[in-house]
Amino acid sequence: MNDHAKPSLTGGCQCGAIRFALTAQPAWISICHCRMCQKASGAPFASLADIPRANFRWTRGTPATFRSSSIAERAFCAACGTPLSFSRIGGPCIEIMTGAFDRPDLLVPTRQYGTESRLGWVVTIVNLPSHTTIENYGPEKMASIISHQHPDHD
Repeated sequence: MNDHAKPSLTGGCQCGAIRFALTAQPAWISICHCRMCQKASGAPFASLADIPRANFRWTRGTPATFRSSSIAERAFCAACGTPLSFSRIGGPCIEIMTGAFDRPDLLVPTRQYGTESRLGWVVTIVNLPSHTTIENYGPEKMASIISHQHPDHD
């Protein structure tokens, strides 16, 4: 990646020890329901942005990695545990977890994989009762919370 190219998207881990930047939009955004992605993300599915390595760089820190299979590894922050990426060993692309981006709202999935492991209830969550964080905790509790999370920018 050209160090002088203006980043189009940035992100990083929860504590800020690891940061990254892209110089082009992702090739695509996907959701993976496979059991390995469920465990790696600690969630019912992983949402990933596929990026050619030439358009990606780590801008702060070096993530730790776990070789999750004979063909792939996953990067994460060793300090706070944030899952960051999935990549095929020696592959031309890296897939970054969309929740690690500063603006995850800009990364809308267009495809799904590993649907044999999709949890049946996932398709019904849109119908669950929903509440904002302030509705859940109340303004007094929210005012007393001190966040140690890195802001969504540098």
